[in-house]
Amino acid sequence: MPLSPGTHLGPYEILAPLGAGGMGEVYRARDTRLGREVAIKVMPEDLGVTAEMRARFEREAKTISSLNHPNICTLHDLGREGDLDFLVMELLEGETLAARIAKGPLPYADVLRIGSQIAEALDKAHRAGVVHRDLKPANVMLTKSGAKLMDFGLAHSRGVVGQGPVSGATRTSLTQSPTLAQPLTAQGTILGTFQYMAPEQLEGAEADARADVWALGVLLYEMTTGKKAFEGRSQAVLIGSIMNHEPPAASSLSPMVPPALDQLIRACLAKDPEERIQTAHDVRLQLQWIQQGGSQAGVPAPVAVRRRHRERLLLGLAVLSTAGLLVLAAAGLMRTTPKPQVLRFEIPPPSSIQFQDSPRVSPDGRYIAYNATDSSGVGRVYLRPLDALQAQPLPGTEGATRPFWSPDSRFLGFFAGGKLKKIEVSGGPATAICDAPTGSDGSWGSGGTILYDGGNNDPIRRVSASGGVPVDVVATSASDQVGWPEFLPDGKHFLYLGLGARSVLRLGSLDSKEVKELGACDSQIKYVPQGYLLFSRGGSLVAQRFDARRLALSGDPIPIAEQVTTSVVGASDFHASDNGILVFSTRRAQNGKLVLHDREGREGKTLQGPVGMLSPKLSPDGRSMAVRVRNDQSKGRDIWLLDLGRDLATRLTFDVGDENHPLWSPDGKRILYYSSAVGQVGLYTKDLTGAGKTQLVLPWKEGEVTPTDWSRDGRLVFFHTQREGQTQSDVWSLSVADGKASVFLDGPYNELEARLSPDGRWLAYTSNESGEPQVYVQSWPDRNTKVQLSTKGGSDPEWASDGTQVYYLAPDQHLMSVPVKTAPAFEPGPPATLFAAKVLFPQAARNHYAVGADGKSFYLLEPEAGPTLPATTVVVNWLTAISGK
Repeated sequence: MPLSPGTHLGPYEILAPLGAGGMGEVYRARDTRLGREVAIKVMPEDLGVTAEMRARFEREAKTISSLNHPNICTLHDLGREGDLDFLVMELLEGETLAARIAKGPLPYADVLRIGSQIAEALDKAHRAGVVHRDLKPANVMLTKSGAKLMDFGLAHSRGVVGQGPVSGATRTSLTQSPTLAQPLTAQGTILGTFQYMAPEQLEGAEADARADVWALGVLLYEMTTGKKAFEGRSQAVLIGSIMNHEPPAASSLSPMVPPALDQLIRACLAKDPEERIQTAHDVRLQLQWIQQGGSQAGVPAPVAVRRRHRERLLLGLAVLSTAGLLVLAAAGLMRTTPKPQVLRFEIPPPSSIQFQDSPRVSPDGRYIAYNATDSSGVGRVYLRPLDALQAQPLPGTEGATRPFWSPDSRFLGFFAGGKLKKIEVSGGPATAICDAPTGSDGSWGSGGTILYDGGNNDPIRRVSASGGVPVDVVATSASDQVGWPEFLPDGKHFLYLGLGARSVLRLGSLDSKEVKELGACDSQIKYVPQGYLLFSRGGSLVAQRFDARRLALSGDPIPIAEQVTTSVVGASDFHASDNGILVFSTRRAQNGKLVLHDREGREGKTLQGPVGMLSPKLSPDGRSMAVRVRNDQSKGRDIWLLDLGRDLATRLTFDVGDENHPLWSPDGKRILYYSSAVGQVGLYTKDLTGAGKTQLVLPWKEGEVTPTDWSRDGRLVFFHTQREGQTQSDVWSLSVADGKASVFLDGPYNELEARLSPDGRWLAYTSNESGEPQVYVQSWPDRNTKVQLSTKGGSDPEWASDGTQVYYLAPDQHLMSVPVKTAPAFEPGPPATLFAAKVLFPQAARNHYAVGADGKSFYLLEPEAGPTLPATTVVVNWLTAISGK
C-alpha cells in the first residue's frame, strides 16, 4: 500500500512519492532530526516476508554504505518501522541520464566529463569488491555537482560468501532508481536492463567488473549518438543482437566523434571479456586523455559533406599559398634567416606517481613517453603531449618497462607479462607481437623490423612488428653481453652496446654477421638524422658526429648535459626526436619515512629520522633501527641509529664517502656495513659498546658489496655483489671468524637479497632466472633442495622471527606472506596478500622494509609527501647550441 504524505517512518516524514519499482517504492521525505530532505526506498510488505528478498534488500544497504564517493549516491540510514524495511538515501535533484539522452546526443565535452565521472564511481566500487551489474542511463542522475551512480540493487559484493548469480526472472523485478520521478513500465524495465547486459551475463555466467565496463561502453555510445547500441522487437531478438552483432560506429552516426573515442567504445564492447578493456579505471584514464586532446583525439572522422565547395576552396588557397611562398623566397634572398632559438624548460612528474624513468620523445617531437609507477604500485607507460599540461597513463600497458617508438610516431613498443607488445597512441588495446620473457629494450626500424635485447646472456633478436617468431641477430657470451640496439635510417644497419671488460659501441647489420667496433661508450645510443649520435661517456651526455652513409664517427664528443643518470649496464635517461627536441632527466634522491604497520596494514607510529633513509634493519631486541642516510653536504652515505622508544637519531659513521647497508650482530653490540669511505674498500664492523672500534672484516676490490644477513649464531654474513666485468649479482657467504668469503650462488642470473632462516638451514633469496624477479628458498649449505615461493614475481624476502613465515614484496607493491615448515623438510604454503605496502620505489641495493621483533609487524620505508622525483628537462633546438645553426 502506498504511503500517504505525513506518514512517519521513525524520524522520517513522508512528503511525496517519487517512483516505484519491482523491489521498492521511493518517496521524498524529511529527516525531522536534521531538517533535511531525503529519499526513502521502502520494501513492499508482500516481498518483505520473503527471506531472499529481505536479504537482497539488506545486501543493497551494505553495498551502498561501503561506497563513499562524490559520484555515488550516499546511503544515510537503514531502518525498520513495523513490518516495513526502508533505506534512507541522499535526495538527488536533477534528471536521469536516460531523460537527458531522450532529448538527443550530448555535447562532446559532456560525454567525456560524465563518462569520466561514471567510470570513477565504478572504479571506486570495483576496488571495494563491488560490481554494480545494472548500470544503465536510468541509474545515473545528472546533478549540479556531477553525475551520481545510483541503485546497487543488483550489485554483487565479492566479499559476501555464498551469493550466486541472479536469474533472469529475478532481474526483471529488481529496483529502479531511488529518486526516479517517472517509473518505467515492466516491459521497459526488462528491455532497458537487457540492453546493458554484457554477453557473459546473458549466458548466465557470473558477472565481474568487466560486465560494468561493457555497460559503460553502451552508455558512452548512447550519450554520443542519442541512439541505442543494441535494439530488438523482442527479448530474443535483442539478446541475439547483443551476442552476435556490432553496433554501427559512433562516428558514422555522429561525425564529430573523434577516432580515439570511437576506438574506446569498441574496446569496451568487445564480446569476449578477455579482449575487453579490463577496468573502469583504464576507461577513465582514456576519457581524461581524450579530453586533454591526446594524440589528435579531438580530430573528427572524415565527413563527406560540402566536398566540392571545400575542394574549390582548397584549390584557391593552394594558389595563394604558392604565390606567398614565392614572395617569401624572394624576400629571403635579401635577408639572413634568423638562427633558431634554443629553449629549455622542465616538465614535473605527475603527483600520482612515485617512480619514473626512460623518457622517450616521439620522432615527430609531439609526445614524451616514459614508464612510471603510481602510488598504488602499478607500473604503466605514461604519455605526455608537449602541448598538454599533464601526462596520462596508457591503459593496457600495465607492467611495461622502457617504451620505444615506431618511426611514424603512431605506436609504442614495450615489454610486459613476458611478451613484446605494441599499442597505438591514439587509443585502442595493446596487442602482442611475440613471446619475450626476458625482453628489455627495443628499437623499431623503418623497414618494419624490431630489434630487442634481454637480460644477462641473452642475444639481440629481431622480429617483425606485425608479429612472428624472434630470430637471434647478435650472439652473446658470459664475458661479452650485448644490448641497447638502435636502428639507423636505412632500417638494416644498427648500433648496439657491447658489455664486456669494457663498454664499446658496435655496428651490426641485418644482412651480415660482420661487426664493426666504433669506440668507447658507457650507455645506450640514440641516432638523430642531423648526423649525430647521443650517448653517455664519463658521466656526461655527449653528441658526436656520425655519417650514416659511411657508417663512421668523426670529430670529438661534445658535452650536452651533466649528471644524466646512467647505470652500470648502460641504461640512461635521455632521448631525442628527429626534429631537434632533446629530453633527459638527472636522478634526484627520494626521501622516505619509516611507518609501523600491523599485519592488516593498519598504520601505527611514524618513526622520526634524518632525511634520505634507506635499507632499514631492526636490532635483535627490536628497540633500535639502523639505516643508511644520504649526506647532502658530502654527497656520500652514512650509517645512523634510531632509538625507537625515544624518537632519537644518532649518526654512527662520519667518514667522507659511502657507508651503506648496515647489519646488526646477533648480540646487538656491533654494526656491519660496506664502506668505500676509508683507505680500504670492503666490509667493516663498528663496536657499539662505547669504545667505537672499527674493524675491517673483508677487503674487496671487485665492485660494491651488499651485506644482507648475519646468521643467528654469529658465524656467517651473507652478501651479494656484482663483480667487475659481469652484469649479474651472486650470493656469497663470509666466515666472520677468519674473514674467508666463498660464492654460494653464481648462476648466469641476478641472485641477491639472501636471508638465512632462524634455524640456519634455509636461504631465501631473489633471482630473475625465470625472466622476472622471483623469491626462492635454497637449502643451506648443501643446495640439495630449491623451492620457488613467489608465483607472480617478488623481491625483498624476510623471515618471521619464528621461521614459520616468509614475507616478500610483490611487483604491485603488496606485502605477501608464505607459510612454511622447515623441518623435517621444507614445505611452503600458497602466498597470501597482507596489504598494499607502498614502499619507496627507487630500488635501494637492499630492503625496503623491516619485520618487527614479534614477526607480525612491519616497518615500511614509505615515500614522503612532496616532489621527490626528477623533472624531465626538454631542450628545443638543442643542435643549435653545438652547431651554431
